[in-house]
Amino acid sequence: MKAARSLRIDTLRGIAVFGIMLVNVWGFAIGNNFSRYGVIGEQAPLLDQLVVFVVAAFAEQKFYPIFAFLFGAGFALQTGGRHFPGPRLDRIKTTYRRRVTWLLGCGVLHGSLLWFGDILTVYAICGFWLLTHAGRRLSDIVDSLHRLAALNVAVLVFMAYLTYQLMTMPTEAVTWGVDEIARTHAVYSEGTLGAIARERLSDYWGNLANSLFFLPKVALLFLIGVLSVRLGWLTQPERHRALWGRVLLAALWVGLPLNLWWGWAALRDALDPHAGGPMAALVSFFVEVAGPLMAAGYVALAMRAPQRLLAAVARWLAPVGRMALTNYLAQSVLFGLLLQGTGLRLGALLSHAGLVGVCLLLMVVQAAFSRWWMRRHTQGPMEAVWRRFAAA
Repeated sequence: MKAARSLRIDTLRGIAVFGIMLVNVWGFAIGNNFSRYGVIGEQAPLLDQLVVFVVAAFAEQKFYPIFAFLFGAGFALQTGGRHFPGPRLDRIKTTYRRRVTWLLGCGVLHGSLLWFGDILTVYAICGFWLLTHAGRRLSDIVDSLHRLAALNVAVLVFMAYLTYQLMTMPTEAVTWGVDEIARTHAVYSEGTLGAIARERLSDYWGNLANSLFFLPKVALLFLIGVLSVRLGWLTQPERHRALWGRVLLAALWVGLPLNLWWGWAALRDALDPHAGGPMAALVSFFVEVAGPLMAAGYVALAMRAPQRLLAAVARWLAPVGRMALTNYLAQSVLFGLLLQGTGLRLGALLSHAGLVGVCLLLMVVQAAFSRWWMRRHTQGPMEAVWRRFAAA
């Protein structure tokens, strides 16, 4: 069964694609290390400091939750939405299993060859688990949600212990971390093809190991997305304006202050890891919850946006969302060509503000290309390949 497209959902997905770009760019230039933004030093230009603060406070940990939430919503729409699909369920599950199998292969190749921070692998793994919820009663979905929430609380307790360990790291460990930042930055921005490939593979498999703690959160976001469709929160937002209003208030009064605190802590860490490290470790624990809460606020804004404003924004961002996979993979290719040692090596030359400038330029290019492409086609290039595999 083909689900009807939603302008709000496509627009949200487009916003998430560009928000993820702002977070991922640092990994392409600097690498996988203890400080996402590297070390800019106490004398860094004000614009560079502002960029670190804004990206940390308003982008980091905000857009992958939206993507995961929409992934779960997409699953619900493809498996019947608010209605049980009946005898078609087995065929739908077979098709969806092929989709996540293809996504898993795509993610492994993407993480191994282009971007160590690949999220597709994790989504695919959770997608196989999510498939077990196809056609289940709403009460069963809610029960699973409660169990996942409890598991996430347990993970947070363990992360609190790790946070304490990070806050009490000896000076020698921090110094080693700073040296490691400089090393990975040099490898990614100026290294040879072989050196970058070895570093990327090491970082990718390290990230997969760490994803054991990340999977429960993604699974929880998937189920919240499923629930949002089953209860009509996402598909009929006009009937749930009060709910989205409460979400928005929670994001403003709880999420915003904590995320502003995180922006300040991340900036202090980038200015001087020896001074900022303990505080950054502490606040990074709180942002594990505050980031997704802020993401929920962004979703609430889209759900409550006036139709005229939504139409103006959707004109450019909905096409980006309709070919989100194509744009996500294209960003990795373009960042590799522009920033890394096998390309133009701009990662070694540009300031932090310059890297964000590259992101803004690519956003304009991708928005224009997506709009042009979707006027002529019903799907993005990679989406068409994905669908063909699933239909085989």
